[in-house]
Amino acid sequence: MNDLNVTLESKITCPECGHSTVETMPTDACQWFYECTACNTVLKPLPGDCCVYCSYGTVACPPIQQGKRCCG
Repeated sequence: MNDLNVTLESKITCPECGHSTVETMPTDACQWFYECTACNTVLKPLPGDCCVYCSYGTVACPPIQQGKRCCG
């Protein structure tokens, strides 16, 4: 997959309150923390995931979409 096929928006859903927000994922860094805009819970990646988008988003982060290591 090349850069043209990478989706940069992902809907991230808080496991605590269920609130969802569409966010633009960074292409140059992993996002290890995300604060829910509704309940202020700070989300961290689940074990085995590289970032909050891979754990709680509808789309995996750009490096994973490209078949690379996250932040590699």
